[in-house]
Amino acid sequence: MDAKRVASAIIPIIVFLILYAIPAPSGVAFKAWLLFAIFVAVIAGLIFRPLPMSAVVLIGVVASALSGALTIGDALAGFADTTVWLIVSAYLFARAFLKTRLGERIAWMFIKAIGKRTLTLGYALSLTDLVIAPGTPSNTARAGGILFPIIRSIAKAYDSEPGPTAKRIGNFLMFNEYQTTLVTGAMFMTGMAANPLVVSLAKQVLKVEISWAMWFLGAIVPGFVAFFLVPLIVYFLTRPEIKESPEAPKLAEKSLKEMGPLKREEKVLIFVFILALALWILSETVKINATTTALLGVALMLVTGVLSWQDVLGERGAWDALVWFGGLVGMAAGLNKLGFMKWMAESTAKYVSGWAWLTAFIVLTLVYFYAHYFMASMTAHVTAFFPPFAAVMATAGAPPLLVGLMLGYMSNLNAAMTHYGTGPAPIYFGAGYVDIKEWWTYGLLISIIHIALWFVLGFPYWKFLGLY
Repeated sequence: MDAKRVASAIIPIIVFLILYAIPAPSGVAFKAWLLFAIFVAVIAGLIFRPLPMSAVVLIGVVASALSGALTIGDALAGFADTTVWLIVSAYLFARAFLKTRLGERIAWMFIKAIGKRTLTLGYALSLTDLVIAPGTPSNTARAGGILFPIIRSIAKAYDSEPGPTAKRIGNFLMFNEYQTTLVTGAMFMTGMAANPLVVSLAKQVLKVEISWAMWFLGAIVPGFVAFFLVPLIVYFLTRPEIKESPEAPKLAEKSLKEMGPLKREEKVLIFVFILALALWILSETVKINATTTALLGVALMLVTGVLSWQDVLGERGAWDALVWFGGLVGMAAGLNKLGFMKWMAESTAKYVSGWAWLTAFIVLTLVYFYAHYFMASMTAHVTAFFPPFAAVMATAGAPPLLVGLMLGYMSNLNAAMTHYGTGPAPIYFGAGYVDIKEWWTYGLLISIIHIALWFVLGFPYWKFLGLY
């Protein structure tokens, strides 16, 4: 084991020992403080990653039960959380898109239809991301697994390679898709793996229920404006040398011919996906829980043969999410049950005493957003920062539902700045088309635009919705 890995393993242990050695503050039970020490150590493990994320969380779950901070039933309770199974089901939807190649077909269809110019080619790829985002919670699977190979093929067709020819078209297409997938991830509760974690933590900390429809409804205006502006901004910043892209529709037509007509499995998947979207949107009306809808979709795909049971067992991302997500939810629920969340909210009141809630909301949102410079994982960011920031904002008087939604949206968009902020980042940066100076400079500018858009457009719209 190398020195770096040893250090990354020691740091979470040291974090735990330091917190454990500090006496529990007044008003906090020993068990609550012990669980908090374990929870913070897990966060440190998620940041420094001595082991895979799920392994770190599982160790935390075992430690919480072994130490007596939680009963074994409470420690495992998170694995029965409905939101956990929503994300597992959504991963299986993503598996179906990859297996049937429906996601790839949608991309080629958009490229064939509107890909004759470089800018509209960027929009064709963005539209593909938008269409499949509700059923693809892994932005790595969406941007990396489905769209990256297509973008790489198009760039190669135009002799645009990393280095001197990157600016021909590849530089624009790569950076545009990366920035787009952050926006589409923000728009849907099932668009990014940590979004359902936001929902669960909002329930624990803020005592609010965020439905799939409410998440989407709150994102419609700022989200769609951001979606249509990002390709224009990236196009202006990267200034691709090739303005026309007639070869892209030809490549799309060739690829579609090779794929042949829609297969039965693709038609079934389209039906199941539309059904799931309709039930998610109408969940308040039809009284069907979002997780029930997702599991119904998985069952239909199994019955019709779109997915086999081996496909389900082989979807490592789903079961990986079950472990880390369920473990974190269980520990967060334990902290809430032991009264730690209430104590944290009450003890932070002094830091925003005398502040207008809107001032606290804006300042803390900015700090929450730009803290992602120090994070290489959206999940780690949400786990570490959502509970304290949400508690402080709510204590200042900010409407709890607005707090939950805003921090949820920002938990996606804050990966715009760095080349390590989320799963697709190392894939697209590693392709070599965008150098680090461009990535950080353009990313910072786009992050500022996101902040401006979601505040300027969001606030009047959210007031219209009655969120505050």
